Amino acid sequence: MDKKQRIAIFTTASLPWLTGTAVNPLFRAAYLAKDGDRKVTLVIPWLSLKHQKLVYPNNITFSTPSEQEAYVREWLEDRIPFLSGFHICFYPGKFAVDKRSILPVGDISEVIPDEEADIAILEEPEHLTWFHHGKKWKMQVIRLSAATQDYPNSIICNVHGVNPKFLEVGKKILDLQRSGPQAFSRGAYYIGKMVWSKGYKELLTLLHDHESELAGLEVDLYGSGEDSDQIQEAAKALELVIQVNPGRDHADPVFHDYKVFLNPSTTDVVCTTTAEALAMGKIVVCANHPSNEFFKQFPNCRTYSTSIEFVEATSKALAEQPNELTDAQRYALSWEAATQRFLHVVELDKVSSKKVVKNSAAKKTFASTSFSLKANLEDASAYLHYVASGFEVSRTAFGAVPGSLQPDEELCVDLGLPFPATKTSSKY
Repeated sequence: MDKKQRIAIFTTASLPWLTGTAVNPLFRAAYLAKDGDRKVTLVIPWLSLKHQKLVYPNNITFSTPSEQEAYVREWLEDRIPFLSGFHICFYPGKFAVDKRSILPVGDISEVIPDEEADIAILEEPEHLTWFHHGKKWKMQVIRLSAATQDYPNSIICNVHGVNPKFLEVGKKILDLQRSGPQAFSRGAYYIGKMVWSKGYKELLTLLHDHESELAGLEVDLYGSGEDSDQIQEAAKALELVIQVNPGRDHADPVFHDYKVFLNPSTTDVVCTTTAEALAMGKIVVCANHPSNEFFKQFPNCRTYSTSIEFVEATSKALAEQPNELTDAQRYALSWEAATQRFLHVVELDKVSSKKVVKNSAAKKTFASTSFSLKANLEDASAYLHYVASGFEVSRTAFGAVPGSLQPDEELCVDLGLPFPATKTSSKY
């Protein structure tokens, strides 16, 4: 009998950290496994208690991986209309405070047994491979937008969708629009992690520079982060009415009544909150930037290239009613459509019925079994990276978390891993 495709999705974050690299891979795993044709494993980081306290909000921590898995599954089941049979497993990780990112510890490709290693999906691959010391990943690079670094033979395709809850909200708001003009009782807002680099600097600058043209405008900001106090002070200095509120889930009913989502951020590859706002039937005013290219197909997406165009787009959006989403536009935002785009772009839809061949001579999609130095620059670069990442001193010099070459005793105990032998260098 033909075997199922075996897909492992590796990512750098997990709930309860509500970041894109925690949420999007979770939905991807659920929808890839939905029809039962594939065996899907979501591979997420496990952090020691000390590192959990640095990352997870509201003092949420877990004593065991199974405890965290139960939390993740419960969160997902509240948001999708079906039960998905994907697996979850954990790799050891540590939180790098300076990078605000979780980085792997040890060779995480070993989490998936060789006999299960058909296809690997690396979400946020640069973070997964910065200090990777192990088998060489073989992968096709899918760039979510042209805002990412260019790679040879790369493909640009947005393979993310939105939480189905946002589409449900959009349908309810559409019913209200059709029954009367008061579907949106509030004006403009922005939601995002409250750090200057996430669009707040650009937004407050635009509002400051055009206070007279935007007189009477009220904007509500929602977010939590390291720069909250500074952003609140900057907002108070404006003559416009700017309310700064703590962060909350974008699906919260408090956001349903807003008509216009202002998003000047250009640091996202593809902004999840923009997709969510469009799904809820709102008008989005965003920068004319490669990260927003996917959203230009929607009539409720209004882009600007200059500050004057921002003023014009914002004023017009507040004066108009949003266009109704068509069924095709609603589908384009869904995870069903994102999954089909993904399967098509990596050509998995063409090989789903083929028998998976596993032998030492077969070309492996997942990871190579050897590291022979070839005469091309790419392999030479990979070799140098492998050697440098095999020494604790050189790893930390390049920015790795100290003690991340191999998992420590606490991580080994938590994950049931064998204690590694003491190792100060690596033989190639």
